[in-house]
Amino acid sequence: MVAVEAVLWVVLGLLLWTHIGYPLCAWALAGLRPRPVRRGDLFPTVTVLVAAHNEEDLIKRRITNLLELDYPAERLELIVASDASTDNTDSIVERMAQGRAEVRLVRCPRGGKVAAQNAAVRQARGEIVAFSDANAIWAPDALRLLVRSFADPDVGYVCGQLSLERAGGTNREGAYWRYEMWLREQESRLGSITGGNGAIYAVRRADYVEVDPRFGHDLAFPYLMVQCGRRAVYEADAHATEKPSRDIEHEFRRKVRMFEHCWLIVLRGGMFRGGGPLYLLKLLSHRFLRYSSGLLHLVLLGTSIALVGQGSIYQAVLGLQAVGLALALAAGLRLPVPGAGLALYYVLVSWATVLALARYLRFGVPAVWERTEGTR
Repeated sequence: MVAVEAVLWVVLGLLLWTHIGYPLCAWALAGLRPRPVRRGDLFPTVTVLVAAHNEEDLIKRRITNLLELDYPAERLELIVASDASTDNTDSIVERMAQGRAEVRLVRCPRGGKVAAQNAAVRQARGEIVAFSDANAIWAPDALRLLVRSFADPDVGYVCGQLSLERAGGTNREGAYWRYEMWLREQESRLGSITGGNGAIYAVRRADYVEVDPRFGHDLAFPYLMVQCGRRAVYEADAHATEKPSRDIEHEFRRKVRMFEHCWLIVLRGGMFRGGGPLYLLKLLSHRFLRYSSGLLHLVLLGTSIALVGQGSIYQAVLGLQAVGLALALAAGLRLPVPGAGLALYYVLVSWATVLALARYLRFGVPAVWERTEGTR
């Protein structure tokens, strides 16, 4: 039983570290030894790139929003990279591009979001390439605030702040996302972030890397920039909004698909090569352990059951897990229990990491996937 006890305490320690200990340490270290970004008011030429597949319902709104940005029009280029859209997306973009030299359509064969981005960047004219999702909306000053961090020559990648609209259903992604944005800010103050988001980010054109089409920029670009001696930072003042999945069931399927790509990058993407000891600790704490949380919880549950007769401390550990699962069940049954929705969200996201790993090991990861309709 000694070995089982050791496993339980190690696993419990890792879970507490990734969810509580690491964020608190990052916050404390960021306060003690911050590494400020040297921002400046500059207006480089910028290409804003939107990858789209069958987005006829949203693409006009997206282009209109970008054309209304508070940024010099003569220094702005907008490219819609159509990933073999079969609806009216292409014709809508072409109509909006008439008489506007700054708006362009780049048609791409069906290869997924990253493949379309790679193809469009090859044609981009801007010194900075900014990226956004078709369902995002940027604040008028978002681009201007996003690019000001490039006044610092060490910065190669900047990620803005994404706010999620109220889902109106059972999804609790918004609560988690606010926590994630706070942690991202602490990592940025320390040096570099470990992950971005697809709604609002930018990279120097000279630093752009054509990654494997199965990789997402969100996770790959920050560590690739650090490995090249650049910083990947977070700009909290550059705001974008998106609509999340309305219900937890839709969010679960989206998370499984997302974590498949995360596992691919973690296991095959060379994430842990270089970057220095502090950044390696960030990656292990915020990425590897977070993606491993489902497996860790299964081990914790199994060892707790095995040790339940060995003392009250193990009974308490098992009891806390039982309470969490009971709250999640209550949310699944639509019972109005305080905290049940967050418990269900946590349980399903943790399980999504396990299912995603199993699917990745069995089937691999496709470069192409269908969008989540609830986010439109």
